[in-house]
Amino acid sequence: MLKDDRNPKALAALPDEALIDAVQRQTFRYFWDGADAASGLALDRRTLVGATGEDLADERVAIGGTGFGIMALIVAVERGWVTRDAALERLGRMRDALMRARRYHGAFPHFMDGASGETIPMSPKDDAGDLVETSFLCMGLLCARQYFSEDTAMARQLRADFDTLWQEVEWNWFTQGQDVLYWHWSPTHGWAMNHQVHGWNECLITYFLAAAAPRHAIDPKVYHHGYASGPDFLNGGSYQGIELPLGPPNAGPLFFAHYSFCGLDPRGLKDRYADYWDLNSRHVRINRAHCIANPRGHAGYGESCWGLTASDDPDGYLAHDPNNDNGTISPTAALASLPYAPAEVMQVVRHFLSAHGERLWRDYGFVDAFCAQRDWFADTYLAIDQGPIVVMMENHRTGLLWNLFMSVPEVQAGLRRLDFSSPHLVPPQA
Repeated sequence: MLKDDRNPKALAALPDEALIDAVQRQTFRYFWDGADAASGLALDRRTLVGATGEDLADERVAIGGTGFGIMALIVAVERGWVTRDAALERLGRMRDALMRARRYHGAFPHFMDGASGETIPMSPKDDAGDLVETSFLCMGLLCARQYFSEDTAMARQLRADFDTLWQEVEWNWFTQGQDVLYWHWSPTHGWAMNHQVHGWNECLITYFLAAAAPRHAIDPKVYHHGYASGPDFLNGGSYQGIELPLGPPNAGPLFFAHYSFCGLDPRGLKDRYADYWDLNSRHVRINRAHCIANPRGHAGYGESCWGLTASDDPDGYLAHDPNNDNGTISPTAALASLPYAPAEVMQVVRHFLSAHGERLWRDYGFVDAFCAQRDWFADTYLAIDQGPIVVMMENHRTGLLWNLFMSVPEVQAGLRRLDFSSPHLVPPQA
């Protein structure tokens, strides 16, 4: 059990670095104390400790959330919240569960049972391989393979098994021979979901890893013809007085600026389409400016209270953004944006703690979302929302995950294959 910081007002008075550390540490408890008991993998969601009524979602392991959780575990070791030996033991259990999981042409499902490894369908036809969630997991596996580099039998085997899981993903098979990736495949329903992956959205990492893979890689033209296409890729419009190079109108939910960039370092990352630091920074500014302008008059919005992204809300679950704004603020939206707008985000963190206290700050950090308009505060936490808080805050502080991921040899190869420029790019050996 990690230290539990449950005095929000005392936390709000801490200096920035101490406050960030406390938020990261409390949030990491979701992945340490709140993990699936059988496997150590990340549960899709948890209701508050002590809350009555466990729902089915509390039994589902989330594959993408587990990738973010592995990255958060690396932060925990580096920060001394857990020992390296304890982390290796936990990763060994997670590895065993992933190795026995049912996979589909190497791809994991969105949800699985941690004990048996059997797939838990997300919907009737989404009952098998999910390439995007698999890419979030692989991002975490590659960071762990890089970080746990010690020459011991346990670490060597862990690296070898993570390498196997990564290499066995048949990225190119998910093209159906076309110049685009498909999100889902099922042995029962085939390609019935028919979800082509076009940008701009959270799936840059999916195409990137598909191009970087040492086996089963896609041709670079699949990225250029598939991801870099569609109605929401090129933009060029202006929103809240801020020009947006790529993305849907008003830039979309903020997880677009977080998920792929837990590992991919946007600082100086450029290709023929965008400067990704600039793009993500503009996205954050548009999202914040919308909440300050508050055209729908939602209660609570302002310079200290902003951040729209996918999360729970009073009526269920929704990808909130300026075009889809029902008054729900998701703490992960601003917190995981810390690298892009440090002063503005710290203002939000202090406001959340001082204004809402223990209605918002609980066992595993900030609850998933709240809506002041309806006096509603979530009683849930979601892995895909808690993970990026820990990881992106650490990337702001030290660049830890960025440095690990960008140093992976296959990532270096992927940068070259897709003609990216990055300060991390090392000239190939002669």
